[in-house]
Amino acid sequence: MSVRTAGPSRSDLVADTALALLAERGMRGLTHRAVDEAAALPQGSTSNLARTRQALLELAVRRLADREARVLALHEMPDPAAGTGSLADALALAAHRALTNNRALTLARYELALEATRRPELRAFFDATGARFRDQLTALVTGMGSTDPARHTLSLIAWADGLMFSCVAGSFGADTPSLEEVRAGLRELLEGMLGG
Repeated sequence: MSVRTAGPSRSDLVADTALALLAERGMRGLTHRAVDEAAALPQGSTSNLARTRQALLELAVRRLADREARVLALHEMPDPAAGTGSLADALALAAHRALTNNRALTLARYELALEATRRPELRAFFDATGARFRDQLTALVTGMGSTDPARHTLSLIAWADGLMFSCVAGSFGADTPSLEEVRAGLRELLEGMLGG
């Protein structure tokens, strides 16, 4: 009896390849044929799995959410009783991972986010997949005594997204801040919102 090692599913392979193509070539470079070629799949394989462009984009967004959940390490977020310093540490680690080892994944996310501004059906799907991090962050700041959890969550996400966009695709693209620099910025922001 031969033992077959489990590799990624065909769906994960197609989605991972789509994300890599988005980071490398942008939205115009993402086609069913390009995914087949880059993944070394027989022609038509991607179309069999995701018939339309919308289906392919949804597959990529779903996989993006799964992979980003690991990058953001939602299971590592601290108990609210641990204080703002612990939350700053956890969020800084997550943001730094996105800026360094997962830079291409972060770039693919921005490509998909921009495409979602032109495709309402993708926007709804994209927003729904991002809700789990937003909801967990809202629960954390609520548990830490936030007087306006929705506004504070928006401020934290906007700060982190702004940092990541600036350093991955913006004018600070050549400058990746250190983990300590990211942590310092988050501590300042959290202490201003929630107190020390």
